[in-house]
Amino acid sequence: MYLILLQYIRPVAAIDHYIDAHNAFLEKQSREGRFILSGRRKPRTGGIILCNAGSRREVEAILAEDPLDKFQLAVYDIIEFEPNTFELASISS
Repeated sequence: MYLILLQYIRPVAAIDHYIDAHNAFLEKQSREGRFILSGRRKPRTGGIILCNAGSRREVEAILAEDPLDKFQLAVYDIIEFEPNTFELASISS
């Protein structure tokens, strides 16, 4: 399991130009079971993604599809961890 901290490196106006494509990327990864959850950071400086993947290399390949990566609008801190407890029912939007 991987926690991904996404940090914007360009002004929010540049991010907003690609936000629909980024959201489509997030939705696709969620439908395919890779992203367990994702959301914006507060204040709006980036986002957080919980990713289910077999390796860091796989995570990097997935993130390479993100328009925010393709257009060099964000950087990613990828943190691998081994979950030992979780309760998905307690997560709400």
